[in-house]
Amino acid sequence: MGHSDLSRWLELACRLADAAGDVARRYFRRSFAVETKSDLSPVTVADREAEAAMREILAREAPDHRVIGEEYGRDGGAEGPVWVLDPIDGTKMFVTGRPMFGTLVGLLLDGRPVLSVIDQPITGDRWIGCRGQGAFFNGRRMRARRRGRLAGAVGSTTSPEMFRTARDRASWAALRERAAFWVWGGDCIGYALMASGFSDLVLEAGLEVYDCLPLVPVLEEAGACITDWQGRALGLDSDGHVLAACDPDLAAEALAQIAAASGEVTTPT
Repeated sequence: MGHSDLSRWLELACRLADAAGDVARRYFRRSFAVETKSDLSPVTVADREAEAAMREILAREAPDHRVIGEEYGRDGGAEGPVWVLDPIDGTKMFVTGRPMFGTLVGLLLDGRPVLSVIDQPITGDRWIGCRGQGAFFNGRRMRARRRGRLAGAVGSTTSPEMFRTARDRASWAALRERAAFWVWGGDCIGYALMASGFSDLVLEAGLEVYDCLPLVPVLEEAGACITDWQGRALGLDSDGHVLAACDPDLAAEALAQIAAASGEVTTPT
């Protein structure tokens, strides 16, 4: 797939985000029912309508592509391009009236994320990334900043409740103690703001593929790093542990701290 093909699909990705944003704005700070899914996470009519609007466009304009979405699962065969959709990433923020949620749209080729959109429909902020073409925030090229070391770094995570196992908590504590400070909440927006140069590190666990794969092109094209906790590239088989860092040196130090902290935790026999 060449440059012109990626540009075509990026334009489609932006239209998908537009469609989801139209739905989100219609429901934001309005009264509506909130349901609880089997994993105890909330879901709303807005989540479902937004994903349905995106899928309708894809069915019309890319009917031979596969789709993976948070609300309606997986469609399509075993091969070919894959669209990964999260209509409202950060539903807890959405239902409590906080504009710190976003729509995620990503395209994978041969299992590798090649373009993505992170959209915040209330503030009008949009981050896009396309392999080999750069990353952009509201139409202007962006670069992550350079920190190089954990000392002095600013970290972000949606919630410490994400770290459920002893190993996860130990790894989280190791980074928390070495960074300058951490901020909470934000879901995908935390990653987007890091790519824009406003923070240095994101650590999270328990993510699904639709939560993390659409982040990859935005961050990597901005010069940042995003991997699992072993430093492996994210893919459809990733385990939900995600580390993002503004530069390779910081990523290497953070991964070393995670490995050391994890090794210190023993499982009772």
